[in-house]
Amino acid sequence: MDKQTRAFSTRLEFEQLLQLCLSRARLQLRMFDPDFALWQLGSSATDAILRPFLSGGGTLQLVAHSNARLERDAPRFLRLLKDYGHAIECRLTHKNLRQLTDSFCIGDGQDQVRRFHADHLRGEAVFGSPPDTQVCTERFIAIWQESSPGLHASTTGL
Repeated sequence: MDKQTRAFSTRLEFEQLLQLCLSRARLQLRMFDPDFALWQLGSSATDAILRPFLSGGGTLQLVAHSNARLERDAPRFLRLLKDYGHAIECRLTHKNLRQLTDSFCIGDGQDQVRRFHADHLRGEAVFGSPPDTQVCTERFIAIWQESSPGLHASTTGL
């Protein structure tokens, strides 16, 4: 696939591009957001994308400042975590990283959906371009290394 870039500024555009990014991934999804409030990780549509991805050997890594929204608002995601806990890892940032306010999803190191600030919907999606995902991939790795284990199926009472 040739490189495709799309700017977005509405919730609907963000949701559609994020679903596209999730559905294109085969091996790895890396996600960072302060709380994943707008990501609809507990929706039936997202569950329908992530279950085959995870059952096919894909891995999902999430980092957040807080998992409270996922625990409260995403019961399907919690079931997914219970069913595929071996393939999903959720981590929490330390206080020194709480100033980070962007939000992004990287699929297989070639697709990316990024909101420039988590409080706003303006952002950009890039598909089919590993060089364009490199900066966010490096940021994700650094954030991941500076975070601690977070949400687990066993700690949510599942």
